[in-house]
Amino acid sequence: MGGGDKCLLPFGAKPILAHVIAALGPQTSALLLNSNSDPARFADFGLPVLADAVPGFQGPLAGVLTGMLWCRRHHPHASHVLSVAADMPRLPADLATRMVQSLARDRADIVIASDSHRSHPVLGLWPVDLAERLEADLKQTTIRSMHRWLSAFRVARCAFPQEAFLNINTREDLARGHRSGPGRAERSVGYFTEKIGYF
Repeated sequence: MGGGDKCLLPFGAKPILAHVIAALGPQTSALLLNSNSDPARFADFGLPVLADAVPGFQGPLAGVLTGMLWCRRHHPHASHVLSVAADMPRLPADLATRMVQSLARDRADIVIASDSHRSHPVLGLWPVDLAERLEADLKQTTIRSMHRWLSAFRVARCAFPQEAFLNINTREDLARGHRSGPGRAERSVGYFTEKIGYF
């Protein structure tokens, strides 16, 4: 779609990011927007905005690390961060609840979302205690793939309907989403930006 912050595109009556905030806000205790764009672009949303904690545009794992470090600094009693992509306007209203249930039921280290076709590791529940391990791996190894990094841990997959993960990557995605309407995200969100919530 020519680059830029896809989460600022309109979806229904409001930007995609507003749908993400509406879905995730009630499920978490605080929200952070991770973006390497000018923070002023997101001023209307009233969220803290942080660039990646490690330089060089290292991919979505850098966003997860940024959330972990922010959470540790500002919310030291929180145990996990929940990451989602900011260009998914139909996130489930029970995303956090079901991921926490999967964490306990499967005795997992990390939980990621999935549907009937594939997993979505950008949508994950991550223990803050893994911050040092992740930071070291990003600085000292060539690991950048989320799946590769996750392979070292016990990972649970929490299944949701595929339509919950409408991802706006192309103009066709945006048009398809408009045709079918904003969906449940009104009531209940490439790597551009990520939202991080904490428990």
